[in-house]
Amino acid sequence: MARSSTTPHVGDEILKVATSLALVAALAGALPAKATAAARVERPYVVVLGIAQDGGLPQAGCRKKCCTSGRHEDVSSLALVDPASKRWWLFDATPDFPRQLERMTSEAPACSLAGVFLTHAHIGHYTGLMHLGREVMGAKAMPVWAMPRMRDYLANNGPWSQLVKLGNIELRSLVADSSVSLGDSLRVTPFRVPHRDEYSETVGFRIASSRGSVTFLPDIDKWERWDRRIEDIVNGSSVAYLDGTFFDGAELPGRDMREIPHPFITETLDRFATVPAAARARVRFIHLNHTNPALVRSSPERLRVERSGARVAEAGERVGL
Repeated sequence: MARSSTTPHVGDEILKVATSLALVAALAGALPAKATAAARVERPYVVVLGIAQDGGLPQAGCRKKCCTSGRHEDVSSLALVDPASKRWWLFDATPDFPRQLERMTSEAPACSLAGVFLTHAHIGHYTGLMHLGREVMGAKAMPVWAMPRMRDYLANNGPWSQLVKLGNIELRSLVADSSVSLGDSLRVTPFRVPHRDEYSETVGFRIASSRGSVTFLPDIDKWERWDRRIEDIVNGSSVAYLDGTFFDGAELPGRDMREIPHPFITETLDRFATVPAAARARVRFIHLNHTNPALVRSSPERLRVERSGARVAEAGERVGL
C-alpha cells in the first residue's frame, strides 16, 4: 500500500534523531574547547629589540663599508612581555628608543610599557629616557629601576633630573643579587660586573619565570676580571645574551683596546670550546660594534660563531619563559 504523505516514515524519524544527537554532541564538545581556548594565555617571553653597540649601525661619522652598505641595526636592548597582565618592560633605554617602542606596538599591541631596567650610564643604555619627558611622551611616573650610583646620577644631573622633578619617571632601587618581582613568577635580578664605571655601577640581569631564565649581559670588561664564572651563568640560563662588542683584538687598528676592554668573541668561544654542546647553544652574542665582522651573515667570523654552536642575536627573536 502506498505511504500517506502525512505519515512519517520510520527512516526519516531515525535520521532526524541521529541528526539531533550529532548536533547536541557537537555543541557539548565545542563548549569546553571554546572555554579552553579562551583561557589559554600566551606565556611570558623576551624579545630582542636591538643588537648593536651604543653607536648603532650605521655609526655617526663612519665611512667604512660596514656603515655605508645600507644595513641598519638598533642598539642592544631587550623587552620582557607578559601577555597575561598586558604589560612589558624595557631593558636599557637606548638612543633608538622611538623605533624600539614602535616595534613593541606591533609586537605586543595589547600590552603597555610598565617600566625600564637600566644596566649602566653609558650612552647606549640610558639616553633613551629623554623621550619620556614633557617634550615627547610626557610620561607619568614611569618606573625606572637602577642601582644606587645610577639612581643618584639621574636624580642629580640634568636633563635627567628634570624627568624626576616633573614626575615623568619614578626611580626605583635595585640591589645586586636581590630580585624584583613583576607579578606571578616573573622576577628580575641584577648582578654586578666589572666595567668602566665613570658615572654608575654596571650590572647584568637575570630575567626569570618558573619555567626558565634569560641572562642579559651586554657590557663587561673581561671574563677574567669577574669574580664569577661565565660558564656557570650560562649553564643556569635558557639563553644568555652576552657581550660580543668586538670579534678580536685586530678589529680597531691603531686603537689601544685596553681603553675599551671587552671579552672578544674569540675569547668567549675559546672558553666554551670544551663545554657540552648544549651549553654553547645557549650563548647569543649581542652589543656588537659597527666594525664587528660577525654582523655580516656570510662572513667567516659569523660562520665560526655558528660552527661553535653559539649564535649572534637577531632583532625580533623571541625566547619563551
